[in-house]
Amino acid sequence: MTLPEGIVDDEAALVSPATGRPLTKRGEATRRRLLEAAEVVFAEQGYHEASIVKITERAGIGLGTFYLYFDSKQSIFEALVIDLNRRVRHSMSEAMTGASSRLDAERAGFAGFFRFTAEHPALYRVVREAEFVSPDVLRLHYTRIVEGYEAGLRAAQEAGDVDRALDPETTAWALMGMGELIGMRFLLWERDAAGRPPAQLDPVVFDGMTRIIDNALAPRATTTEGPS
Repeated sequence: MTLPEGIVDDEAALVSPATGRPLTKRGEATRRRLLEAAEVVFAEQGYHEASIVKITERAGIGLGTFYLYFDSKQSIFEALVIDLNRRVRHSMSEAMTGASSRLDAERAGFAGFFRFTAEHPALYRVVREAEFVSPDVLRLHYTRIVEGYEAGLRAAQEAGDVDRALDPETTAWALMGMGELIGMRFLLWERDAAGRPPAQLDPVVFDGMTRIIDNALAPRATTTEGPS
């Protein structure tokens, strides 16, 4: 899938919609402040209650300056989804670096995912609102995660690390769905006695989830015998 017109996820290719020119280092920093403010505002107030004014006030940036970086509230919302997607994928891939097997990589990748979502719970509300605000960006978010996931599973099957009978695409979607709902239940919804969310996923929950994944992905003995 391709990005909506005017939205990019390569920070080296960022340009001002007002001037059509590449952003300077200072411009990139200002754009980042706007995205950080938008992450908080959209998460706390939702898309429809959020406004450009609220975003610029939180960022400490003049209203007129906003339009040097984004055309509208929807454009910064879409840019935020793409930005969160890029960052969560980076967190996962960085965590998986150096894993000795695909099962180890799965555990490390999910650890990276849960670490990111604990720090950025906005990921859940923003992505879910994208279903109604920008369905194409919602699909892009999930598809980009699955594409890398599927490629890794295929490579692991060829190496004998993962059950060759599994369909990589179906498996990738199933595992991603598991991670998202576990995170929602035990990070987004969980609160302590003071009403604070957890800083990380409960290790008991993480171990239980990874046991399921290990059992699902582990290579199986093959047989050439026909049906009895």
